Amino acid sequence: MICSDILLPPHAPERFKDRETLWNEVEKIEKHPKAQLAYSFDIALQNEFTREENMVLARQFLQDEFVSRGMIVDYAIHEKDAGEGGNPNPHFHVMCPIRPLNPDGSWGAKQRREYILDEHGNRIPNGKGDYEFNAVPTTDWGSPERLEAWRKAWADCCNAKFEEKQLAVKVDNRSYRRQGIEQIPTVHEGPAVRQMEARGIKTDKGNLNRLIRATNQKLREIARKIKDLWEIIQEAKAQLEKEEQAARQSPNLIEILIQRWEQRNAGAWSLKAKAKNFNDYSTLLEFLKERKLYRLADLEKYMDGIKEKSNSMNAELKAKSSRMKELQNLIRYADDFKRLRPLYDELNAIKFRKKRDAFYAEHESELRLFYLAKRKLDAVSPDHKFPVPAWKKELKGLEVSYKKQSKELEPIRQELKELYRIKGKIDYILRQQNKEAEQDNKTNQKKEEYL
Repeated sequence: MICSDILLPPHAPERFKDRETLWNEVEKIEKHPKAQLAYSFDIALQNEFTREENMVLARQFLQDEFVSRGMIVDYAIHEKDAGEGGNPNPHFHVMCPIRPLNPDGSWGAKQRREYILDEHGNRIPNGKGDYEFNAVPTTDWGSPERLEAWRKAWADCCNAKFEEKQLAVKVDNRSYRRQGIEQIPTVHEGPAVRQMEARGIKTDKGNLNRLIRATNQKLREIARKIKDLWEIIQEAKAQLEKEEQAARQSPNLIEILIQRWEQRNAGAWSLKAKAKNFNDYSTLLEFLKERKLYRLADLEKYMDGIKEKSNSMNAELKAKSSRMKELQNLIRYADDFKRLRPLYDELNAIKFRKKRDAFYAEHESELRLFYLAKRKLDAVSPDHKFPVPAWKKELKGLEVSYKKQSKELEPIRQELKELYRIKGKIDYILRQQNKEAEQDNKTNQKKEEYL
């Protein structure tokens, strides 16, 4: 214990400064054997403050929040010995008599009667010679609202001190849930449990807190991932809005094509040329309307999608083609290995070098084929148990799939080709319009200079 003291409001008798006198009188004034005598509070001090700062802060808080309301305060400040190890854990205990004091220093009533009235404003008899009533506390000291206010006031005191000392620390009287923090609070362990844990003895509370901390770590990781995902969504949303805005400002393809068609018709000399223009541009317009491509941005985005799809399918076809060639080679190597293995065995059976060299020279081409097949097959099947049926089955499946996918890719290639043709025409028209606009601007500037 660092210190203890009793704080009195101005109208309290001075003799209550003695602890024995105070609590003897509290017990004496209470008649019921089960009467509640005092409110008890345990309040944590801060390791970031010095002992003196904590003592001053505690005393000022009790004076402002308790004594100023007419309460008697008996408090004691505790702090763990530095020699015990661990955190100092400074805190203070407070006891306040429940019964208030009258202005003359005598004990007041804890409750007063509030009679229940009928519809005519008369008291309602209870059948026992008295009237129905509610017992109403004479103070708000025991109310949940007052406790919440005290908790907030203590948090504000600590935070003001943190700010005064320029420390980036804050405390909050609210629960994690009320703060909107997805975190599970740990349970209070107490000195006995902490001492056992320090000696390596696992306890139920210690195990529970370790589980809670591990769970909180997972929750923090999930929260970070959710935050990152939310930022990605917001960026994507902003990008989408930007693209939509750009799309709305993008040139209208239908208007451009119709305008160009009218210009070409105006310059056409024959019905045949006009008919050709009509067919060309009506085909383009129909192509665009079928795909709901009304602006240049829509066309470019659609083209990007088709190109991506085409590139993806081409990459798949290329991979399948490569695998088919690999399988065809493996099947051929396996056939060469099986067919030429007797020659290889016969060569190895010859013991005399000259005869062996002569045999090799006679069958050099076949043996080279065998060695090539053996080298390639050793990389995939060192035990020379070649799964030729499985290779042939896989090859057949790939050939069917390749043929089917090639057929599916053909209309995509044709569509992409048509899109490139339309895009080229649109680009040409826009370039022409830009040239005409530039020429008009130059003409207008010359007119203005002349005038």
